[in-house]
Amino acid sequence: MSVRLSRKAFTLIELLVVIAIIAILIGLLLPAVQKVREAAARVKCQNNMKQLGIACHSYCDVAGGLPSALVGVGYGPTETPNVASGYGPNWVVLLLPYIEQGNLYNTQSTSINSYASGVANDSWRSIGTTSIPSLLCPSDSFNSVAYTGSNAGTWARGNYAANLGPAHVSNTRDGQSSNMTPSGGTAINGRGPFWVTTKLPHRCNTIQGMQDGSSNTVMLGEIRAGTVASDPRGTWALGSVGSSSVSTFTQGDDVLINNRNGGADDVQGCTDASAMGMGCCSGCNSNQAVFRSQHTGGVNAVMGDASVRYIQNSLTAQTLAQVCAVADGLTLGSDW
Repeated sequence: MSVRLSRKAFTLIELLVVIAIIAILIGLLLPAVQKVREAAARVKCQNNMKQLGIACHSYCDVAGGLPSALVGVGYGPTETPNVASGYGPNWVVLLLPYIEQGNLYNTQSTSINSYASGVANDSWRSIGTTSIPSLLCPSDSFNSVAYTGSNAGTWARGNYAANLGPAHVSNTRDGQSSNMTPSGGTAINGRGPFWVTTKLPHRCNTIQGMQDGSSNTVMLGEIRAGTVASDPRGTWALGSVGSSSVSTFTQGDDVLINNRNGGADDVQGCTDASAMGMGCCSGCNSNQAVFRSQHTGGVNAVMGDASVRYIQNSLTAQTLAQVCAVADGLTLGSDW
């Protein structure tokens, strides 16, 4: 006598339980995957910045000082370089031969070198259309959209900025010293390792000239690309504050890394997007911007000795000002 075996199918309840378990597992897995991706992006960003730090040292060895944050031939003593005014090459343009972009530099070397003679030749600006992968942070979700604002043509994005120091940019041009008081803190000399140069020679501080110690002085830091095409923040060849440099932070409404308050940065033509951590005053000249990134909890920074350090958002305005000034002479706080 043969026995006929019946095959039992899944019930609807069992199927729903299986689906629920799979959904829970996916929900647990996704944050882990995102963390791994962000960790990889952060390491890539750090490697990019390490190479820029080494390039700064190489430039300094040859030229006798760091490259100019912005060569501004003809700027008056009270003018603030901004995206609508005349300006020359910035620190990234001058560093191109040191970051394996010598061929790009050579296409406009005559124009760039004209500024060494005090003559403004703006043909160099055409190289700003070139996107350079090593100048982009993988975590920035907006740096693939070129800047197309008040300047002719398009400008490729970049996420790394020269530190002009916490004092106002116009008070430190050509290496002048300027005192300032961080929000709720102690007065310091606010000059940074880079500055705007308006006269020969077009070079800035030396590594040895960082009197507080090169390992305790921020040389470069991260900035974010504008959230729309018309926002000039995060534009590698544009020398204005907020585009490829930071300045005048730790005072007013721009005192902390990655702050989210509205109107924080003062950058001409920007878009106020405080909900995305990109607050800005669009009608202001480019004279105030702070370090920003889309990493979790802070930004990468290159110190004066070319080491890369992760700086937390929790850093106080006083400590941020001190590590960004070359000669404040004060002991760093415990938050550093």
